[in-house]
Amino acid sequence: MMTMHYNQGNDGSDTTRRAFLGVMGTAMLSLALPSRLAASLRRVATPIQLGLIADLHHDIMHDGTERLKCFQKAMAETQPDAIVQMGDFAWPSEKNQPLIDTFNADHPTILHVLGNHDIDGGYSWGEMLKAYGLERRYYAYDISGLRLIVLDGNERSPDYRDVYPAYIGPEQATWLEHELQSHDGPIVVFSHQPIAGPSPIDNAVEIQKILNRAADKVILAVNGHTHIDTVVRVGRIAHLHVNSASYKWVGTAHAHESYSEDIHHQYPSIQYTCPYRDAIFTTLSFDPTNGAIQIQACVSQWVGQSPAELGEENPGLTDGEEIAPRIRYRRIPRVTN
Repeated sequence: MMTMHYNQGNDGSDTTRRAFLGVMGTAMLSLALPSRLAASLRRVATPIQLGLIADLHHDIMHDGTERLKCFQKAMAETQPDAIVQMGDFAWPSEKNQPLIDTFNADHPTILHVLGNHDIDGGYSWGEMLKAYGLERRYYAYDISGLRLIVLDGNERSPDYRDVYPAYIGPEQATWLEHELQSHDGPIVVFSHQPIAGPSPIDNAVEIQKILNRAADKVILAVNGHTHIDTVVRVGRIAHLHVNSASYKWVGTAHAHESYSEDIHHQYPSIQYTCPYRDAIFTTLSFDPTNGAIQIQACVSQWVGQSPAELGEENPGLTDGEEIAPRIRYRRIPRVTN
């Protein structure tokens, strides 16, 4: 096992010890694969690696720029085939454009997933697309035979009542089915809001069925949004929840101070979070010989009190397991039947 260390202090300096644990050389499980699945995997000649960062929330965090720099430093050393930001990244404001441009220029292949908070502050999806350099809110991108499908979970359902829409409409669902059917190789599906697990989109069951009809090709579904670290299986599809780069939200009932008075004065929403000391991110490695996925570990610690110490309740989730300042190392094998 190889271990890579990157340091980031709360003030942006390189003084605080942190670990981004690389396990790229770890042997994968050997699986007996059905012929259809094996044929799909053979469309990819060599292993593929993706850098993933979710829920930076640059407009909430005082050190969002430093957290992003930490991710960029790690990716410069790792050299993945593509970088994916999983949404809730930065508003499309004039002051944020340099950060967005720097991120877009950081790698030849950058994929953006649109988060529900990306148009907070009164911005529109049109402004978001322009700022990020996107033509569409949902799209597909192929890398060496691996198809990456990026969904937009921010559409409005017919019975929409919540503050933030969370839905994949009929037109997008039809497009998704076409993209799944038209590709003969393996597929990874990305969305900001989960398709399975906590806080799913309104029509999660419908989209789960679509994905499972293509389970011989869909090797993983990946989401952000929940700020937790877990994997949920529905049918033959595994759904990976990628933890936030920055914090766990605890809300107004648990407002508290984790940083200095000056920081909280300038960034008042931080009081509703339990921040992670260091940036959290990961890489996803796909092995075409057996279809297994490998997730690198990234470990930090709480700044100040944890959600459990504040008395926050999260039904169905466990502090220290799904709720923790980390992303755990995982090997996610293909389900073959």
